[in-house]
Amino acid sequence: MYLYEIPKDKEKLVFPDPNTSNSEGLLAFGGDLSVERLIFAYQNGIFPWYDEDAPILWWSPDPRFIIETKEFHLPKSVRKLIRKKIDHYSFLVDDNFEEVITICQKINRKEQDGTWITGDMKKAYINLYQAGIAHSVAVYEDKKLIGGLYGVGFGKMFAGESMFSLVSGGSKIALVILAQMLLLEEVAFIDCQQNTKLLSLFGGKEIARSLFLEKLKENTKENSLLDLASYNSVELFALLNDFL
Repeated sequence: MYLYEIPKDKEKLVFPDPNTSNSEGLLAFGGDLSVERLIFAYQNGIFPWYDEDAPILWWSPDPRFIIETKEFHLPKSVRKLIRKKIDHYSFLVDDNFEEVITICQKINRKEQDGTWITGDMKKAYINLYQAGIAHSVAVYEDKKLIGGLYGVGFGKMFAGESMFSLVSGGSKIALVILAQMLLLEEVAFIDCQQNTKLLSLFGGKEIARSLFLEKLKENTKENSLLDLASYNSVELFALLNDFL
């Protein structure tokens, strides 16, 4: 199969039709990780994912795995955990993005050999954060960081990128907090990109890429930024408590 090469010219923001990706979802290679190119990629249902020794690879898998915010499900085990420890939790949103992405980059994962968050990827998403497009959620138990996540959001969509747990359940609580904020912000769905057992517990489902691209187009007509940083820890605590 022919694989499209993205030109390195930063003024030429081009991608092939997402529907031309191969059976694994690989669409193209090359280009750069500039803020402008990343925004253009996400607007078209495309995201970067590659190893340190590989060129930049761009993906658009079919089917696509999403969580619709109105269908978000709280598993019984997570509900039980939150009820047990809710008085010990506090949260930071868009406050320590660099710490969150660094832990996501360095943490050991049983299902992975190495990390896809290369040095260049880390810099690129920090740039997105500084542009108000990438966001992070961090969860603390008795003032100790236990979990978190980060992703990209604009318009009425959010693309989850990575999450971590330093204590069992930490990333799950971060996901619950994120989903509650997105619901209030009328964000329609979280793009989880690929199917995982964990995210399926929260209502994740596979949809055809064609349907995903329709949803994406509908929910990014206005490329307004998400103001998640305006939520303070007290408000987030109340959101979590109301969800139980």
